[in-house]
Amino acid sequence: MCGIVGIVGATPVADRLLDGLKRLEYRGYDSAGIATAVDGRIERRRASGKLIHLAEVLQGDPLPGSTGIAHTRWATHGGPTTNNAHPHATGEVALVHNGIIENFKPLRDELTARGRTLESETDTEVVAHLVSEKVEAGMAPADAVREVLPRLHGAFALAILFRQHPDLLVGARLGSPLVVGYGDGETYLGSDALALAALTQRIAYLEEGDWVVITREGAQIFDRENNPVERPVTISGVTGELVSKGNHRHYMLKEIYEQPIVVAQTLRSYLQRMEERVTLPIPDFDLSAIRRVTIVACGTSFYAGMVAKYWFEQFARVPVDLDVASEFRYRAPVMEEGGLMIVISQSGETADTLAALRHAKSEGQKIAAVVNVPTSTMAREADLLLPTHAGPEIGVASTKAFTCQLAVLAALAANLARAKGRLTPADEKSIVRHLAEAPAALNGALAYDESIEAMAHSVAAARDVLYLGRGTDYPLALEGALKLKEISYIHAEGYAAGEMKHGPIALIDDAVPVIVIAPSGPLFDKTVSNMQEVQARGGRVILISDYDGVQAAGENCLATITMPKVHPLIAPLVYAVPVQLLAYHVAVAKGTDVDQPRNLAKSVTVE
Repeated sequence: MCGIVGIVGATPVADRLLDGLKRLEYRGYDSAGIATAVDGRIERRRASGKLIHLAEVLQGDPLPGSTGIAHTRWATHGGPTTNNAHPHATGEVALVHNGIIENFKPLRDELTARGRTLESETDTEVVAHLVSEKVEAGMAPADAVREVLPRLHGAFALAILFRQHPDLLVGARLGSPLVVGYGDGETYLGSDALALAALTQRIAYLEEGDWVVITREGAQIFDRENNPVERPVTISGVTGELVSKGNHRHYMLKEIYEQPIVVAQTLRSYLQRMEERVTLPIPDFDLSAIRRVTIVACGTSFYAGMVAKYWFEQFARVPVDLDVASEFRYRAPVMEEGGLMIVISQSGETADTLAALRHAKSEGQKIAAVVNVPTSTMAREADLLLPTHAGPEIGVASTKAFTCQLAVLAALAANLARAKGRLTPADEKSIVRHLAEAPAALNGALAYDESIEAMAHSVAAARDVLYLGRGTDYPLALEGALKLKEISYIHAEGYAAGEMKHGPIALIDDAVPVIVIAPSGPLFDKTVSNMQEVQARGGRVILISDYDGVQAAGENCLATITMPKVHPLIAPLVYAVPVQLLAYHVAVAKGTDVDQPRNLAKSVTVE
């Protein structure tokens, strides 16, 4: 969360900094700001709220200067006010920061005891003052930053501008990503490659603990021991064009509609269609020795992992532990020899998941990373990179990343099953055929968009909504409830259908819509039995099933949503579409901000 752009340039940079922030606004939209070095002073423009407010400030009060830093914020310390907006500044330095300074309170107390006056409520401002003190004492910028960094505990990506040195910036990272971009007579800093896409595709990823001094001529990088180091320059491949909504009203809807294409792109890397075999991006990675799998993720990615647990245990007969990343380390997990940890993250930078990865690695586990950003920290630290090919996902509520994660995890489950001798050649061919059918089935599901929109009003008026499912439909019930909460602000809960009679059925009345996810198949009759218990108590049921299921059980429902009939293996991918579309249309009906829901940001890079 939060986005950083920095430019040491040859021409005015304010417009380009603002353009970079537009690419990053999905990372945080509580406030934004820009600072530049101009004629021996630091100039700032800041605004609370969305980026358009900063653009209006700049239009009325333009900002000169050819070196500058910019930031779009998701509030952690201090409310989303202009005073708390980055950059934070003293007379000597301006600074932007992603992450959290955990020991800011003793540092702040120390600064105020020395007579420093801090203007904001943030943890970030203490760093600006600590660096400023060193500069005021006569230290060069690099020396000042080198002295201060060891005093900071927590997670940070920093970009620092100096009044007396308008031709350089200093950056640093620990637990939060930062990249260096190389241009023609210019050098850049960014929180990710997308931030710099319009400026350059030649980038270097700073490693954990690195700090860097950038000038127009290039960058000098130091490791955490202050030794000069070289980091490889790669071509990011990220387009310089701003991601467009196309002809869709919101990014979320566009990304829902992209799912057939991106799932096909993803499966192309994991299926050998001619031979009807599954494969891995690293063919010689040995899965046969894996004795236990641990899946760790957050939010929507956790629910993808929950579906995968069913697949791994069903196909490969390998036991699976599943953990919410923020809880994983705190239960003192027992990591057996021969274990594989699978981390799942759209960004590949999720702080809790990254911490779990490092803990597992220290315990001798092999690491597989299912990520959408192949140059992310998790991707670089994993033994096995399993990229999804969803493309940039701008809507905060994850959609296409989720279905691509499911596609990758299904392919991995099949690979593990084959490595374990649990998959016959005929079974493998069948799995490949069914997975190959997923993009067309996703297209078929999208055909029901208008009918879902038409019945969304029956949910939009509710204060509480329940979702029910069994087997792999249970994680989808949880995901459907999460989507509705995220973007419509309606309280929603997902339950295993059989658990209703153990307590939640007390919530049922005619004001609580109940969304039942029940494709026809082995679990259909059991789920319908639970659905009928709800109906017997006055519950208003919306049934999501295929034609056979709707014909068998849809008669007394408030509404039905008919999906294509698909094999159970790909049902989680296909049934993700109606729960996404339902949440979307309910949110639109309520008039909420679909792409940038309150209090949320796309990438959670602080614990």
